[in-house]
Amino acid sequence: MIDIHCHPLADVDDGAETFETSVEMCKLAAADGITHLVATPHCNYTYQFRPEINRRKLEELQAAVGDTPKLLLGCDFHLSYENIRQLIEDRAHFTINQSSYVLVEFGEHFIPEHMDRVFYEVQVAGLIPILTHPERNPVVQRQPELLPHWVTRECLAQVTAMSLTGGFGAEVQSLSRDWLERNLIHFVASDAHNTQYRPPLLSACYKQVTEARGQEVADLLFRKNPEAVINGKPLGPQPEPLGPQPSKRKRKWFSILWGKDKKPRSG
Repeated sequence: MIDIHCHPLADVDDGAETFETSVEMCKLAAADGITHLVATPHCNYTYQFRPEINRRKLEELQAAVGDTPKLLLGCDFHLSYENIRQLIEDRAHFTINQSSYVLVEFGEHFIPEHMDRVFYEVQVAGLIPILTHPERNPVVQRQPELLPHWVTRECLAQVTAMSLTGGFGAEVQSLSRDWLERNLIHFVASDAHNTQYRPPLLSACYKQVTEARGQEVADLLFRKNPEAVINGKPLGPQPEPLGPQPSKRKRKWFSILWGKDKKPRSG
């Protein structure tokens, strides 16, 4: 599996606090079957994004953990109309492994009405936006049809593994599973921040997605699509997104496939 969204670099954002934690996160990821891990420090109003420091820390971490997982750089970029110039002008610093793909996140309290225009400018610049954990964004939770609106405009979407397995609560889990059933999700990533509460683990979620949607879909979300991203290649054929929400009968059938849910943990 390939994890395109993780925060293992120490003392750069709200992820790993120490180098020892960074190393342990990488070891957990490798033991879980993750072959490649993209370190994606935040770039927002709270955390300054420092490309040279991030690169040095990544090299030090790779030397400490060995060959597996292979560590790559990206960014968890706070997207707003005001800062897209920075993204477009310095794209190599923010994209995943210097490809055309970039992780973008929204603010938790407000998404501007002109966000379609923002996405348009990003795409015209040759960048491919990947929306990070929209299922955990309060604004999108209140307006869940925003996601299919953006997906039909060639944006990609990534949900967090713990969202699907219940770690962020039943509401987030239900929304994530609904989008997954409607073929609106392109990637599942860990968005790991530590070893205890937000660990870099994907295998349990991979197993659940395999049981619910089949191995072909699971491989697409955890392996094939992320592999295309880190190599800067176009995604292969994707399942056709479904428009209307599934009927109650279909949703009940899907819930049975997921099996008995575990008690949600706090995020």
